[in-house]
Amino acid sequence: MSTSSPTLDPAPEHEPEHQLKENGVSGLGSVVMAVAGTAPAYSIAASTALIIAAAGLAAPAALLWCGIPMLGIAFAFSYLGRADVNAGASYSWVGRALHPVLGYLSGWSLVISATIFMVAGALPAGQYTVSLFNEQAASNTGLVTAIGAVWFLVMAVCVLVGVTVTATAQWIMSSIEVGILVVFGIVALVKAMAGVHTSGAAFSWSWLGFSHFSGLGGFIGAALIAAFYYWGWDVSANLNEETHNGKKASGLGGIIGVIIVFLLFEVFTIAVQVMLPEKTIQNSSNLIGELGQAIIPGIGGKILILAVMLSTVATLETTLIQVTRSLFAMGRDRTLPKAFGRTHAKWKTPAFATLVVTGVSLVLFIGSNFLGSVGTIMGAAINSIGFQIAFYYALAGTAVVVAYRKHIFKSVKNFIFIGLWPAIGAIFMAVLFVLSIPNQFKSNDPGTAWLILAIGVGTIAIGLVPMAIYWRKGAKYFTRRPLETDDEITPATVNIAVHDARTDPAHFRE
Repeated sequence: MSTSSPTLDPAPEHEPEHQLKENGVSGLGSVVMAVAGTAPAYSIAASTALIIAAAGLAAPAALLWCGIPMLGIAFAFSYLGRADVNAGASYSWVGRALHPVLGYLSGWSLVISATIFMVAGALPAGQYTVSLFNEQAASNTGLVTAIGAVWFLVMAVCVLVGVTVTATAQWIMSSIEVGILVVFGIVALVKAMAGVHTSGAAFSWSWLGFSHFSGLGGFIGAALIAAFYYWGWDVSANLNEETHNGKKASGLGGIIGVIIVFLLFEVFTIAVQVMLPEKTIQNSSNLIGELGQAIIPGIGGKILILAVMLSTVATLETTLIQVTRSLFAMGRDRTLPKAFGRTHAKWKTPAFATLVVTGVSLVLFIGSNFLGSVGTIMGAAINSIGFQIAFYYALAGTAVVVAYRKHIFKSVKNFIFIGLWPAIGAIFMAVLFVLSIPNQFKSNDPGTAWLILAIGVGTIAIGLVPMAIYWRKGAKYFTRRPLETDDEITPATVNIAVHDARTDPAHFRE
């Protein structure tokens, strides 16, 4: 396709300007959002058994060797956000730095993966809430589905009525969640070093190397799961238009968020392997509860389940933010129906996008839990999210290198943080995407493998249909608008955030 547009589709003359609320999130709030988006407690509860099954004792290594390139992608988001403050994030950046087709598919991939996750994430929210009061009732599909739907609706209302309400809810939930994880992590490390109540394997530094992987296939399978662990930190980028000093603070929030969750993931994965026997890890339906009991006998299990419940609810909210802000940017650019690009007059949120996504997700969520065939599809969908994550992260890592190509060799700092590290992240994600395709047939039966690929890769390809329609209509997005970078680059570091906080105390205040 040509990058020129035949007939532009101008906005109506008297249509009111639609903008998101400015300064609704503080600099520190951006960090909170990034951590909440990754959902550390939920990821630990939902994926630890999976990653240990895929990598064995090398599970900590999978998180380490996926975490390093992931941090490179976080640096890419930081510098791209400095050049273009846009709620669409990678949708806008990749489109301008590389090509509109790649940018559109990048945004589409986020929308699809986020929608799939919201459908899947609402069920654990219901399960963990019910299990706090009655573990036997957690197997009641109807009750769990109803509670999950209620939580989802509550979070949708928070997202609808304003980003300040959303940020406040995240402060409350994420502070409690991370506080619990830090306390349990410290106690687990102390007990592991003392050899108290440890019934698993003895810790070895080799767990962080490659010796325990069962070949390249074992590493690829584990890395795809690890990518799902980390995914979600980039919600801070989608909030850049609503963040105080979003040009710098949003990127910094993502970087700090990745570092925080990396430490939490490593500590808890090692704790599971040290404190729980292999049979428990493989067969337990409540791994996080078992770990809590091993760390703090008596009430430990319930406390960790509370952390997982809060984590799951919090990440439903941040995922809603990501998908609605992406749809808002696409609607504003007329690459989707323009109604998606409208904001509520009072709340300054993308109300139409929020209502549509909420309705679609609820229908899919309820259907997936009462119709066996749909439930099977959604089970495969969880495994497929890794493809969509790897796809748009790889494009973002490539985009920053291309956009800043004139600046990369001006200093060692630029070379590492704008060139080398993001490039490593992009290459890692691209290789992960490609090699995971044949690996599905080695790890699953053919029917399941094809289903995972159809959802993981096929849904990305579906994005070509609306893209072609709105390209044909002449959306300006599809004309080449190079991403302009600053001649003078000040790297986003903690020092910048501290300086901003000194000169403007509101920078770190909700």
